[in-house]
Amino acid sequence: MDRFRRSLIGYYNYYCITDNTQSVNKFRDKIGYLLFKWLNRRSQRKSFTWDKFRLLFNKYPLPYARVKHALCRGY
Repeated sequence: MDRFRRSLIGYYNYYCITDNTQSVNKFRDKIGYLLFKWLNRRSQRKSFTWDKFRLLFNKYPLPYARVKHALCRGY
């Protein structure tokens, strides 16, 4: 989870400009879904339900996007 967190922060530092945070937050949600899917591929049985995955996500939350580079003065 720490690696995903660091990767997302790097992605945010590069792509979070003015008016792009909504798209970047959609990317964060997609990463969460893919992480759930990847963790369930580790065995023949599904090792994670959505409830268990939400508990994991509450313990190790992924950061949300914030504007890092403002192209307009209003931000």
